[in-house]
Amino acid sequence: MINIKENSDSWQSGSSKSITFIVTKDCQLACKYCYLVGKNTKERMSWEVAKEAIDYILDRENEFREESVIWDFIGGEPFLEIDLIDKICDYLKTEMFRRNHHWFNSYRFSFSTNGINYHTSKVQRFIEKNRSHLSIGITIDGTKQKHDLNRIWKTADMEQGNMPKPEEEKGSYEDVVKNIPLWLEQFPNAATKVTIASADIPYIKDSVLHLYALGIKEVNINCVFEDVWKEGDDVLFEEQLTELADAIIDQDLYLDHACSFYQENIGKPLDPERDNENWCGAGQMLAIDAAGNFYPCTRFAAYSLRSKPAWIIGNVKDGIDQNKLRPFLMLDRITQSKQECIDCEVSSGCAWCQGENYDAADSHTIYQRATAICKMHKARVRANNYYWNKLFRKLELMDQQDVYDNLKSKVTEPVC
Repeated sequence: MINIKENSDSWQSGSSKSITFIVTKDCQLACKYCYLVGKNTKERMSWEVAKEAIDYILDRENEFREESVIWDFIGGEPFLEIDLIDKICDYLKTEMFRRNHHWFNSYRFSFSTNGINYHTSKVQRFIEKNRSHLSIGITIDGTKQKHDLNRIWKTADMEQGNMPKPEEEKGSYEDVVKNIPLWLEQFPNAATKVTIASADIPYIKDSVLHLYALGIKEVNINCVFEDVWKEGDDVLFEEQLTELADAIIDQDLYLDHACSFYQENIGKPLDPERDNENWCGAGQMLAIDAAGNFYPCTRFAAYSLRSKPAWIIGNVKDGIDQNKLRPFLMLDRITQSKQECIDCEVSSGCAWCQGENYDAADSHTIYQRATAICKMHKARVRANNYYWNKLFRKLELMDQQDVYDNLKSKVTEPVC
């Protein structure tokens, strides 16, 4: 469940339900850090399955009582199935109106896209038709060097399990960046999402500044939850974030830009009694795949898991099995964390993914918190402290200068 702010007449305040359609498991890209390890060209959602899922949900208005809803579409790359998505969204609008459903005019259609098909006529017609209810994020990783390091085009050989040599890889930066101006023209306040793995760390500062230069004012950036980190990565990570902090503050970029790495409320101890919420929304969300299976989150579908079987909580014909969902509804921070994490002096802001917890656990449990990002979180906290200390010092000096200038302007010349 996600708390949202009222930002238009079409969006109520309060809580929203996130419902995700996995419309395809195909993608044009083969990003090296992608957690979707089972992408393929065969599993595509049919209209019949989508309609059954919609009817199941809308028929149970008393069970889905959140004030608003986010209809989320993912892949693979969701815009590969724009015809199906367009039909789904038309049906949703029609049915919510026909039923006088409490979600009518209180909904969002949400997309995270690689941006390659953004300019196409079908996607643009869809955007024009649904503009006031759309949230679209294009993933661009930063500079061409960083983006092309991981976000490479898929080849026929890759589908056979054969990876190309580094010199044969084709990056996708140019195919994405050409669509950024159109995206920002249509969604001026849109944010992008940047992913960091071990090989990306040296490019963080330049990449965030590059995204700002492209006109993107909000950069949401996070480390992967998987255990990919090498010795010394945290040191280099802190250096990059500190250098980025200097650039943002010295160039006054903080006035109208944001980077999710710097937040005032992270890096503090948490009170076990007051601050015991689960980090992620697994179990509060609902995801549907091409077979019509229900999941507590897309990370529990088979194509998201390396070593565990899918965690299915129901399907469009039989509905949700509350017994399979119940473990997610009982989750909190303490029940899945080691004592070291509970007592940690910088625990606020330390994130986890319930799907990765399950995939990395010793057994079939969601109550074993994966902590591969521990040292990266601590490095982020140190850099975050540096950022806010430097910013507050600057603002304090600016306030003192303003006071001085104001007093000076009121001083009159002595009368002879």
